Amino acid sequence: MGIPTAGPRAGKRTVSLTLSADLYAQAKELGINVSKVAEEALAEKLKVLAAEKIKAEIRQDLAAYNAYVEKHGSPADLIRAHYAERDAV
Repeated sequence: MGIPTAGPRAGKRTVSLTLSADLYAQAKELGINVSKVAEEALAEKLKVLAAEKIKAEIRQDLAAYNAYVEKHGSPADLIRAHYAERDAV
């Protein structure tokens, strides 16, 4: 779907996150790599938002197509009529 994700050669950047101290302590106690979890969650959120954007674009395209069909008729019907006229000659 062409969703940009961080590849294995992508550089890392130090950032500051504000987390619940209790959650962070529990994660560390369990050996959870908080940076990895945050990165995976961010990547998933970006995929979801990209998919929503694509769906919105598709809805917009379908609305434009439907407006065209309403105004001019179905392209398939127009082609069918064209070839029916040509074949009748």
